[in-house]
Amino acid sequence: MGVLDYSFYEADPIELAPLLLNKLIVRGERVGRIVEVEAYRGEEDPASHAFRGMTTRNAVMFGPPGRLYVYFTYGMHWCSNVVCGQDGLARAVLLRAVEPLEGIAQMESARISKGGVVRNLRELARGPARLCQAYSIDGDDNGADIVSGDRGIVITDDGVPPPKKPGVSGRVGIKDAADYPWRFFVSGNTYVSSTPANVPRSA
Repeated sequence: MGVLDYSFYEADPIELAPLLLNKLIVRGERVGRIVEVEAYRGEEDPASHAFRGMTTRNAVMFGPPGRLYVYFTYGMHWCSNVVCGQDGLARAVLLRAVEPLEGIAQMESARISKGGVVRNLRELARGPARLCQAYSIDGDDNGADIVSGDRGIVITDDGVPPPKKPGVSGRVGIKDAADYPWRFFVSGNTYVSSTPANVPRSA
């Protein structure tokens, strides 16, 4: 199981997003396979937090790549994004859903401790807010280095390739540029989110 290096994250988010599918997010004993992501392109993207430039909130999006951009939305949810592209440009890929593989009890406990309701395994980390709860990702992880694992979070490759033909759609849970076909997912995977109306606004 190899941790992805910095060079992997230097790609444009539209190229990187489908390549992240089937990679693993690891935090301690918690391991899940990425099955759904969305790309965001800064000043070129009306839906991006960085569309109007750098702020204190979105500064991590501007690089360097290989970090997490974590933000709070709706006054109740954390969402996490992989920063990518060239240093100085605001590029990121929102982590939308994972298929839990290991450390499931720890994920459940983390969800419940944050007030989450765990009805079944399928719902455990399905959607960006649940994913963050399951991995205990919050504002303290904003800027986390996911290559060195300085805050215990890394993304690894266990040899399972990304799908040859990933599912592609418009992005969900946003108003601006929702029709951009920048949402990528593992087709047929039951852990992919399917309730757009309840999904927090993306990065």
